Amino acid sequence: MRVDDVLVVKRSRIRTAISGTVVGNFMEWFDFGIYGYLAVTMTVVFTEGLPPEAGILVTLFGFAVSFLVRPLGGAILGPLGDKLGRKKILFLTMSMMAAATALIGVLPTAAQIGLWAIAPLYLLKMIQGFSTGGEYAGAATYVAEFSPDRRRGFWASWLDVGSYVGFAAGAGTVAVTTLIVESLAGSNGMVEFGWRIPFLIALPLGAVAVWFRLKIPETPAYEVAENAGGTDAASADPMARQGIGGIFRHYWRQILIAMAIVAATQTAGYALTSYLPTYLEKDVGVSNITAAVSTIPVLLVMSACLPLVGHLSDKLGRKPVYLMAVVATLVLMVPAFAVMQIGEVWSIMIALVMIAGPVALWAGPSAASLPAFFPTASRFGAMAIAFNLSVSLFGGTTPLFSEFLIQLTGNTYMPAFYIMFFAAVAGVAVVTMKESARRPLIGSVPTVETKAEAVELVEGQDDNPLIDTRTMPLDILPGQVPAPEQPTPVA
Repeated sequence: MRVDDVLVVKRSRIRTAISGTVVGNFMEWFDFGIYGYLAVTMTVVFTEGLPPEAGILVTLFGFAVSFLVRPLGGAILGPLGDKLGRKKILFLTMSMMAAATALIGVLPTAAQIGLWAIAPLYLLKMIQGFSTGGEYAGAATYVAEFSPDRRRGFWASWLDVGSYVGFAAGAGTVAVTTLIVESLAGSNGMVEFGWRIPFLIALPLGAVAVWFRLKIPETPAYEVAENAGGTDAASADPMARQGIGGIFRHYWRQILIAMAIVAATQTAGYALTSYLPTYLEKDVGVSNITAAVSTIPVLLVMSACLPLVGHLSDKLGRKPVYLMAVVATLVLMVPAFAVMQIGEVWSIMIALVMIAGPVALWAGPSAASLPAFFPTASRFGAMAIAFNLSVSLFGGTTPLFSEFLIQLTGNTYMPAFYIMFFAAVAGVAVVTMKESARRPLIGSVPTVETKAEAVELVEGQDDNPLIDTRTMPLDILPGQVPAPEQPTPVA
């Protein structure tokens, strides 16, 4: 490996690239925040005539239906991202997501067309789900490939900062809209027309996000791999670009490990963001505004901590931070739900902090850790498959299954047990995972921030256990370096 082989990406370019990516996750979770905090209102608007228990399940199924189509979106958009580039697909997903969110705000209600009103709502949620199938996988791939190896955890963690700040913004939009509408139009104002306003706000926000996406460059790692021929399809070579069959054939172990980690991360994350607003209103008995006011500051503080967790994963490694997340989840979940049952604002705040802590430990390393499981040529497609299968089966269905389990058993602690189960499964997966912190991504050359760092890296490459040139797209003469049998970052 020569100095010219090392990618030097200036910090200014990293910031531009990551800011243009973060806006997509902000928009995705802005919609989740709106829908989550309007779930009880949306039940009245779209399921008028159904019993309340059935109505809330029908409304929460709107979450689930969007996640059911995510694997399809991932299976189509992921491989396209490997073939056409990360930038083009991320622009497409952002445009679809913003348009679908805004269109929800102009839908007819059950009072106008009966229970048929739920059909176009589900359709738009499915469009959102399809586009999101390529959004997080593509965004995580993008920021991981743009980040320097030594600080990938820190830079990539900003992707999830955008997620949770977006949710907080959605929740805040609902709270402010509710206060204004009810002060002007009375207590029925939100059901009559106010619920539309937060969704319509997504239109100008989406236009800004699309503009940001137009400004981002293609990742240097993808361009190097493409120029080196690393993205040419060759099913016998695990380093080459693979179709869906090749991805499962070569990387099924990594997919299972990634799915376990994603399931633990997303069940806790979606419980905190998308289900607890409904839980606080229905099972604890607080108002919509109280639920929002309690959640927003917790989410903002947690978001501010994510770069610190990402930085910690750069120093200690991804595995130790994930194992901290396992222990924290198993220890804190049941006490958190017990404290929440007190029903006072202070107790709700404490409970939310107890849940947010493990979520931060799960989310902080993930945007850096998960893409590192797969080589550059197939990273987008493999990430899309692993992430979306897990989110669809376990994460996005958390609100629906949590409410169903409570209704089935009468036990209001069932969401805690649901989250703890997936944390335990993920703990087994993490133990089998090989460390990826401070290492170049598989199928990519090292990425650094300065030329001096590149010189230092090349001079010490022979004694550096973090460098493996066999997985890099280098111009090496035959016989110089043995080809790896199966480049894989996991045991």
